[in-house]
Amino acid sequence: MNYEFFIAKRLVSGRRKTSGFSRSILSIAVAGIAVGIAVMIVSVAIVTGFKNEISRKVVGFGAHLRVSNYDSNSSYETVPISGEQTWYASLKNTDGIQSVCRYIVKAGIVKTDDCLQGVVFKGVDTDYDWSFFSEHLIEGKLLEISDSAKTNGVVVSKSIADALDLNIGDSFASYFIQNPPRMRKFMVEGIYNTQLEEFDKMYILVDIKHLRKLNDWKDGQVSGFEVKVDDIDKIDEYSKVVSRKCCSFTPDSEVLKVTSIRDEYPGIFDWLSLLDMNVWIILGLMVAVTGFNMISGMIVLILERVNMIGILKSMGATNFSVRRIFLYFASYLTVMGLFWGNIIGVLLCLLQSYFGIIKLDPASYYVSTVPINLDFVNILLINVGSLAIIVLMMILPSFIVSKITPADSMRFE
Repeated sequence: MNYEFFIAKRLVSGRRKTSGFSRSILSIAVAGIAVGIAVMIVSVAIVTGFKNEISRKVVGFGAHLRVSNYDSNSSYETVPISGEQTWYASLKNTDGIQSVCRYIVKAGIVKTDDCLQGVVFKGVDTDYDWSFFSEHLIEGKLLEISDSAKTNGVVVSKSIADALDLNIGDSFASYFIQNPPRMRKFMVEGIYNTQLEEFDKMYILVDIKHLRKLNDWKDGQVSGFEVKVDDIDKIDEYSKVVSRKCCSFTPDSEVLKVTSIRDEYPGIFDWLSLLDMNVWIILGLMVAVTGFNMISGMIVLILERVNMIGILKSMGATNFSVRRIFLYFASYLTVMGLFWGNIIGVLLCLLQSYFGIIKLDPASYYVSTVPINLDFVNILLINVGSLAIIVLMMILPSFIVSKITPADSMRFE
């Protein structure tokens, strides 16, 4: 053990015996680090949780990628493609691809005795991934779709059900503006509530065979394919993989295009990206505050130990060695602050995650409680980064030691 570390340990063990003023300053510095780390952990957990929750809900309605006819536009009157593509089976077995589902979308008007509302019917097939709507189903059941018989059941959102005064088992008429206009009757089998109002007010899930018949399409034709992937952060990479498999330009093949969910809803994802800037600002401010707290604490500690510094220098200790003693001590205080900050931050996150203490307005924030995403990697990076920056900030005040001579220390009181 080097003697600098040994002396630093003695300073740590004798910290409680120091004067009340310096002990208070050091305690405030440790408390400042703890509060700063707790704020950083909570901030990152909330922002990443919020981004993950909103992204997951948007993807739940539209998947990460969509493969459709190149001639299709942004309206809900799509150009059909074959549902029996040669690449369908191989795409489902590609690494990183969760599911590939056929779909048809068609705009319509729902009418009851007292109300009517424009909606978008989304036709789903037997291969549809119901996990998202199963999680948000609040009444009734999901659709049981077969390859043969059509089901007249639909799954509607709570927003649509409340607006039209619909309950489980109620029937309603749907009108489709086309030539000639057509009408279908459906029955409510399930009600979901994702709290993503922009989408809840729009989508009704229905058997894909109804929409294929309404469009006068051939058996097997669809609007496109929805592709869900494992990691939304790699969506651009997966988009290239899907494009290579699906968008082959041959004389006999259909001309297809791949659209990512970020391209379909740029406003939502641009808004979520802006949250990253807020986090970086919070992290920077908290690290700066905790760093300056430690600088003030270290200056007080050095001034209080002037006599010790003089004695060490008179015995041959170099300025670098004496500075290392105080840097070791400052690192100990920083680690102590990190320890308590992690406990406070993680505890607050767990309380919010399990009990939903802080509520939000779903109409404005798309969630009813503040979402939390506790990620070990994020916590580790916060701790390592904060420790490194704070210790680096300690180097500058440690140079005060160079100005203290044995003669000065004998006159210092």
